[in-house]
Amino acid sequence: MSKLEHNVDLSRYNSFGFAARAENFVRVESLVQLQDAVVLARQNRWPMLVLGGGSNLVLRERVPGLVIQMGIVGRQAQPVGRDEVLVTLGAGEIWHPSLIWMLDQGYYGLENLALIPGTVGAAPMQNIGAYGVELEQGFNSLQALDTETGVLRRFSREECCFGYRDSYFKSAAPGRYIIVDVSFSLSLQPRPVLRYQVLVDELQARGIEQPHPRDLFEVVCDIRRSKLPDPVAVGNAGSFFKNPLISETHYADLQRQYPALVAYPAGKDYKLAAGWLIEQCGWKGHTRGSVGVYARQALVLVNLGTGTASELMLLADEIVQSVEARFGVTLEMEPRLYPA
Repeated sequence: MSKLEHNVDLSRYNSFGFAARAENFVRVESLVQLQDAVVLARQNRWPMLVLGGGSNLVLRERVPGLVIQMGIVGRQAQPVGRDEVLVTLGAGEIWHPSLIWMLDQGYYGLENLALIPGTVGAAPMQNIGAYGVELEQGFNSLQALDTETGVLRRFSREECCFGYRDSYFKSAAPGRYIIVDVSFSLSLQPRPVLRYQVLVDELQARGIEQPHPRDLFEVVCDIRRSKLPDPVAVGNAGSFFKNPLISETHYADLQRQYPALVAYPAGKDYKLAAGWLIEQCGWKGHTRGSVGVYARQALVLVNLGTGTASELMLLADEIVQSVEARFGVTLEMEPRLYPA
């Protein structure tokens, strides 16, 4: 069993930098240590929170029970046929450096997900996505510990029930499974995904007509840096709200009222740009006490230094109400509030 600590400051374990405190805290670096921590929590009837990078989390001031900080790392690659490789990463690996490693090895398919903060284990929980690619497109399987039975179970892509910023682990069985490692089926042949015009425009501006995945990776990094604050400098969790899905009829009504409406087809529905909706309501750059809306991207809420989860949630609620009142669209927050 790893060292158990008490009353631990979690400010460096969540990207908002909120000064939450864990009643009990343990860092695990192996499956055995994780199993021991789960047994301890069950024996004491403690609620459990597993922390990776804390980049998709809003922590309240007091966190009861046991906080498990995921530190299981490791990188493995196994060739599959001529053009494919199976890459397995420990849940505690940091996502962006792992993506750089995959590119360096010549393993392609996930480069659009560059610079997304957080750990590998958290990525399938949220089915992270950016610029036309979602994690599930390169996903093969994962192993997760069942906290109720203590059994390690492998999940296929189908069993993960991936959706838009959603998965089985987030919606159907929240808190039951702890992801230990994740495997990806990646290509040895470069096939950049250029569904977003902003990527095509930026590559053309750089004089790159036949982009390599490395070129795409660098463009995505530069675009993200231009729009999103570095959590080290300004506490944030990236996009705070999901881009809402609305019906074709609702979209047509809004488009007549707002010709500049930013939206994208999504099957039979339309996906609206939540940042655009928020900006139209006048929130961009707005501050409220020690929290606010980022001046360069209305989709990002920030901690200006001494903010708390309570302050942030009050601001978020006001934003939701104003968007609903003007557009008839209900925004849903992307990060998890804990305790709920």
